[in-house]
Amino acid sequence: MVIPARMASTRLPGKPLADIAGEPMIVHCWRRAVEAEVGPVIVACAETEIADAVEAAGGTAVLTDPDLPSGSDRAAAALAAIDPDGGYDAVVNLQGDLPTLDPVSVRAAYAALGTPGVDIATLACPITVEEERDNPNVVKAVIALAPGASHGRALYFSRATVPTGEGDHYHHIGLYAFRRVALTRFVALPVSGLEQRERLEQLRALEAGMRIDAALVDTVPLGVDTPADLERARALLG
Repeated sequence: MVIPARMASTRLPGKPLADIAGEPMIVHCWRRAVEAEVGPVIVACAETEIADAVEAAGGTAVLTDPDLPSGSDRAAAALAAIDPDGGYDAVVNLQGDLPTLDPVSVRAAYAALGTPGVDIATLACPITVEEERDNPNVVKAVIALAPGASHGRALYFSRATVPTGEGDHYHHIGLYAFRRVALTRFVALPVSGLEQRERLEQLRALEAGMRIDAALVDTVPLGVDTPADLERARALLG
């Protein structure tokens, strides 16, 4: 499992090291990943101060090029550095700003990757708050679900309210489990048109014909993007 982390953030600069209950946020994320017990956990750092904080807590960190364009690129670079011979054939890319993530959710995404033909697995949660349906900051996943299924094929992701008509809508959670070959292919692909239009990286994979499955979970973890989010995380974990 790889957790990309960098200090640059438009709305909350330096957030990996933001203090939550006496520890940096990135350490909380690392602990959640370790608790998932799906394999070794590496923090892919853009800066040495993040690596120092992770290693002080007992974790493993790898320094990566600070100019890499995305977390997926950072995860791929870290994986190449720690496992150049390809011993691991799958990797979970966990965001470094989800300090309240339930480890069960990590295991759900990893399990969905075991379905034959799946290149990438991710998470989704049914939307229960009405205003989230029309909120462009809430990414919606359009999923083909069989009755009673715990995961299904993701057909599209959008900031719009899709699909139309009566029925459930699903809040996408940006955690990804990749087959190793899929991650290598994905980061080599050019940025796609729909990716640029929706500002959603996963659309690059769909446009290239890659299969993404989404596992259903019960709750959306708190993503820390703003000072207000940070205060909420402190209240939850304090």
